[in-house]
Amino acid sequence: MNLTPRLVETVVAKMKRGKAAGLGCLTAEHLKYSHPVLSCVLSILFNSMVKLGHVPHSFGKSYTVPVLKTRNSIHSKTITADDLRVISISPVISKVLDTVYTSTV
Repeated sequence: MNLTPRLVETVVAKMKRGKAAGLGCLTAEHLKYSHPVLSCVLSILFNSMVKLGHVPHSFGKSYTVPVLKTRNSIHSKTITADDLRVISISPVISKVLDTVYTSTV
């Protein structure tokens, strides 16, 4: 399997902007507006990870944030756990790896 710089570049270009930063404090905008050599560097990194069969533990770390469900208003009643949904914020580079890898399998 060869994860090419062009594939990495395509995945990064399609990422949605305006999302929260992960634990590494990087956002999609950091990757989108970085130097073009980044896709080559990430490609080398991802191919090395696949070859070695190892993904760093930090790629799987995320943090969760409770978000009020849209059908509820904070002014309507006392808020309970049932009124919240939880979203998980993952590192942006691990999202790129996941998308690149799954698009080639």
